[in-house]
Amino acid sequence: MNKSNTAVRKCNRTLLSCALGACLAMAAPAVLAQSTSATLRGQVSADDAPAADARVTATNLGTGLARSVQATANGSYSLAGLPPGTYRVDVTANGQTSSRTVTLRVGQTATLDVGVGGVVETGPQQATTELDTVTVTGTRLVETRTSEVATYVSQQQIEMLPQNSRNFLAFADTVPGMLFVTPPSGRESQLRSGAQSANNINVYIDGVGQKNYVTPGGITGQDDSEGNPFPQSAIGEYKVISSNYKAEFDQISSAAIVAATRSGTNDFSGSFFWDHTNEGWREASPGEDERGAKDEEKVEQYGATFSGPILRDRLHFFLAYEAKDIVRPSPVVPPNQVASRTLPDEITSHYGGASSPFNQDVYFGKLSWQATDDHLIEFIARERRETGILGIGGVNVPTAGTALNNDETRYDLRSLYSTENWLNDAHITFEEAAYNPSPITPTSSNRYTVVNPENPNELDLQVLNTGGGPNYQDKGQKGWGFQDDFTWFGWEGHTVKMGVKYKDVDLKAFQRFPPFPRYWYDVDESLTQPYRIQYATPFVGRDPFVETNNKQFGIYVQDDWEVNEKLTLNLGIRWDYEKNPSYTDRVLDPDIAATLRNWPNIQNTDYDIEDYIPDGNNRSNFKGAIQPRVGFSYDLFADQRHVIFGGAGRAYDRNLFDYMAREYYAGAFTTYDIRFDTSIHECDPDANPNCIPFDPALLTQEGLDAYVEANPRIGGQIFLMNNDLKTPYSDQFSLGMRNTVTLGEIDWNTSVTLSHIRGKDGIYFRLGNRRPDGSFHEYEDLGQTRGGQPDNIPPPGYGNLLLGENGFETRLNSLLLSIDKPYSDASPWSVNLAYTYSDAKENRGNASEGETFLFDTPFVTDRFYRSTGVPRHRLVLSGIYSPGWDVTLSSKLILASYTPKQATNCLESPLPPEPNYRCFYDPYTPKGTIGFKQFDLAAEKRWNTGTDIGFKVRADLINVFNWRNWNQFDGRRGLGPDGRLPENPDFAERNGNEIFVPTRTFKLSFAVDW
Repeated sequence: MNKSNTAVRKCNRTLLSCALGACLAMAAPAVLAQSTSATLRGQVSADDAPAADARVTATNLGTGLARSVQATANGSYSLAGLPPGTYRVDVTANGQTSSRTVTLRVGQTATLDVGVGGVVETGPQQATTELDTVTVTGTRLVETRTSEVATYVSQQQIEMLPQNSRNFLAFADTVPGMLFVTPPSGRESQLRSGAQSANNINVYIDGVGQKNYVTPGGITGQDDSEGNPFPQSAIGEYKVISSNYKAEFDQISSAAIVAATRSGTNDFSGSFFWDHTNEGWREASPGEDERGAKDEEKVEQYGATFSGPILRDRLHFFLAYEAKDIVRPSPVVPPNQVASRTLPDEITSHYGGASSPFNQDVYFGKLSWQATDDHLIEFIARERRETGILGIGGVNVPTAGTALNNDETRYDLRSLYSTENWLNDAHITFEEAAYNPSPITPTSSNRYTVVNPENPNELDLQVLNTGGGPNYQDKGQKGWGFQDDFTWFGWEGHTVKMGVKYKDVDLKAFQRFPPFPRYWYDVDESLTQPYRIQYATPFVGRDPFVETNNKQFGIYVQDDWEVNEKLTLNLGIRWDYEKNPSYTDRVLDPDIAATLRNWPNIQNTDYDIEDYIPDGNNRSNFKGAIQPRVGFSYDLFADQRHVIFGGAGRAYDRNLFDYMAREYYAGAFTTYDIRFDTSIHECDPDANPNCIPFDPALLTQEGLDAYVEANPRIGGQIFLMNNDLKTPYSDQFSLGMRNTVTLGEIDWNTSVTLSHIRGKDGIYFRLGNRRPDGSFHEYEDLGQTRGGQPDNIPPPGYGNLLLGENGFETRLNSLLLSIDKPYSDASPWSVNLAYTYSDAKENRGNASEGETFLFDTPFVTDRFYRSTGVPRHRLVLSGIYSPGWDVTLSSKLILASYTPKQATNCLESPLPPEPNYRCFYDPYTPKGTIGFKQFDLAAEKRWNTGTDIGFKVRADLINVFNWRNWNQFDGRRGLGPDGRLPENPDFAERNGNEIFVPTRTFKLSFAVDW
């Protein structure tokens, strides 16, 4: 078939997509992204009648940008493509003029009914003044008539609420349904929503998605990093959409963060800040209390902004820089299980204080050019550079750590062109992100172990790791993109949006675990002769460096239809397609394919190996990502004060390239696992060919190379993806009500939402090994599987066979409640309450935490377990108060129930091979009512010098009451063999001293504004 016929065939298959794409290609130049720009709409009245000849003009008081539109015959108007900010709205009708000053928020569709000649204006409004900056006071319009489950995070909250880092995403936890998760180490903070993992979110900065296509974390740069994805000082405000977003949002199945960056204005301004805390300004951790000394810790954050006009009302700039210099305590300590026994001095001498450094520099620049009254052009650049040390602490000495290099570069050139009836928004983007961890010490490593006193069957409990680090990776993405959004509002009552997106991105992935030989010593046997050696060596002719040219295409249509003054319908559909040659073009090594096809163990089993063997022609890219998204809002009294809303929709995310690349790099190395017969770690040379007599030469690189040469292997592990791989997605349903309630003279905004979300087709890897009779477990009776899995029965000449496919699922039923009293000059205090009830489940334990492997059963089932990543109850209460004297006080309280913990249930299981032998996965909830609690305070004093220069001093006290949020609990239901009877009286009780940081911490900040 020739190329032209192929093109015709493809276009016939997606006729709507082709037609819409052609329309968009002819549309025009571009703009600010509609997902971040605001729309102002409403009715114009003059002398109690619709003003058909009215003209409405909105002028940005900071930049001079102006938009103007003529009202329709019934007096309605719509101004789209307005960057968030404060505007003067001028209305002229019948020779009369009126003006209002309003503040529009990111991605907002606000309704403002305006009039001249004494007509009353309507709409829920909150008079606001931006804190800490000199701006014109405007009326903040409240968005109520939307079907999205959405909440705003204001610049006031970002600047004023207590915080322990300058990660702007941390404030998203003031939104119902959101979790800003920080592990006990205090590093790698990630944002999550509901039962899905952090991988499924997306953050849109000025309308451009920051998606990580290769590694976990949802957005680029957040894997293994405690750095900030974006300078906080450059963020104006943002909107959190936890579900039922409109069709313009792509590569997402969980929450969307829509952020707008700050722009320069007609006034020069700048700022500088510096934050500091150290170990002397915080309480000791439980481990430090036991050792009687604090570990070194220092956190410094500093940065500056500078902005202003180049050409007044035409060309403005904004620059920001932020940095982090951090030293975290990472003490080397023994595991809790050996607290009651004595270890040799050669081991205990390594225990003690240690620290991990981390450094980050983030640069941001923005040029905004108002080329004409109808045309805004912007150029945005961001650079992120990070270095740090990972993997230190616990049983790992400093030399066993990993050096992290995490870099990111993004550019965005965009254009906004508007007329009275339409506007067009286009972006040309470039991105490059690199994740490169490598061992600090490039040498062999040593693992020192003991028999676990609490579980005698665990023979290799690690008590100390020395030598080189275990982590060597080179992963990243680099490429360009184009996206265009066209909005037409010339059809009365309708706002029609349509858009197209194309990206051409090179993806790469490489990893080697372990990168150097690893020696295992039992401290009760010998500290000089190992009982085990692991050594990974590459295969000749196999390239572990995986690269692919990834192409992405998306298209959507959205109609926001105001049926009448009460009912609004949001009707949309989108389609996404991704081309991944490394998946579709893969051809399995003929020797591996022949081995699998001739392996008798899988000739009569529960899967067909042909479904996983690629030949270069039997795979195709997923084409079924059609995503209908519908919603409604019904304004009960047409005054925007009581609105019922709801929606339903499907949202496709994407498959992480790192998971799919395992087909390549996992099989490019083979790991020799050499065993020596010892008194504790016995092995039989007749049953295990890797069991050999100890030879001191194997302690050298030359000896290992000689062993490998004398014992060649055909191949290592085999990873295979299903030939019919799909893309993960979620189905979302919601129903809720928003209310504006006036108590006294104060308006309170409330919202209550019932939400149901089902995540499906998550990728996981299962064990493809089978026993000679095709079974998975050792014992089978009446169809019930019992017994150990066949992880020691690989295909002949190879390591284990692992099969990757879709199958992980999550389910979430939630109640989302928010109460908000905004800050205003007339009432200088604010309160925000966010409560979430979550009934979260998953069909593989810990899937919400990023787990991707399943070895206990032959495949995932339809049995669901309580999610180990979501607390059932969570309450966040925050507030800001200005008593006068240029002082601002703020606080934040977080209360949450315990998050379920992973565990197996063997309590009443008999010993094998009796029926019902096999233990089963059964998460438990630790004993107690409150699993996490933290109360923070902040106080800020500003000094006005009578000039353009102002000073500020701020103090943050984090975890005021030094509440300890414990993380280690006894998950053993039984104390007998293999966790059976007798019952453990301490089950679910705390049994360790690990906590979620921080302890009570004082942080001091200084700032200068001009």
